[in-house]
Amino acid sequence: MSTSGFISRLTLALSLSSLMAVLAVGRAYALEEDRDVPRMVSFGGMCANCELSGRKLTGARFMGANFAGASLVGSDLRGASFFGSNFSGADMTRADLRGASMMGATFLTANFTEATLDGLQAKGATFANANLSRARFEASDLQGSNFSRVNARGVSFASASLVGVNLAGGDFDHASFKDATLIGANFSGAQVAGADFRGANLTRAMFAGVDLTGVRGLTQDQIDDACVDAGTRLPSGLSGHPCKTGRVVIIRQPPRPPAPPAPPR
Repeated sequence: MSTSGFISRLTLALSLSSLMAVLAVGRAYALEEDRDVPRMVSFGGMCANCELSGRKLTGARFMGANFAGASLVGSDLRGASFFGSNFSGADMTRADLRGASMMGATFLTANFTEATLDGLQAKGATFANANLSRARFEASDLQGSNFSRVNARGVSFASASLVGVNLAGGDFDHASFKDATLIGANFSGAQVAGADFRGANLTRAMFAGVDLTGVRGLTQDQIDDACVDAGTRLPSGLSGHPCKTGRVVIIRQPPRPPAPPAPPR
């Protein structure tokens, strides 16, 4: 066997083992409170606008599936996997998604109102323009995900990892970011009235054009680690600074010498 062939087989084996490990964690979370769980169900292909509301789908696997517009209102999806699947416009109102995995999945304009997603693994997932009002993402890993322009009023991201997450233009009024890790998160243009930032790590978090005057738990130490701009409004007594993007050296050209007088004719 060639060296390149061996490396390819080894990479595939490691990828499969990593995938199984994530699935095992999700399933363990699902089994934690309910020992009587039905056998794992796998879904693929297309099932747009499917009606699955109220179903018990604990540990279900959606692999590269298209469930755009599907209705899963109040469904039990604890420990479910949504790898590379499309759930744009799906209705997951009040669904139980504790311990689920959504790696690389798409939930554009989906409805997660009052859904429970504690312990979610959703690196690189897309929730842009989704309705997350009063949903719970506590202790979830959401690194690199897209939450731009979401309606997330009253959402809880307490103790969640939101490293490098895009939150630009979203409505996070009265949301909880308590003890969350928001390193490099982008809040540009977001609404955060009444949001709770107690204990949050805001290292290099961007608050361009954000009104922070009504937030709770924000300290000078947090603002010292974060980035603001001229459009940012800070609580009374706090001051911020823009993020340094590297030292810019400006080389000024010396003025041109005056032109010599024209020779006499």
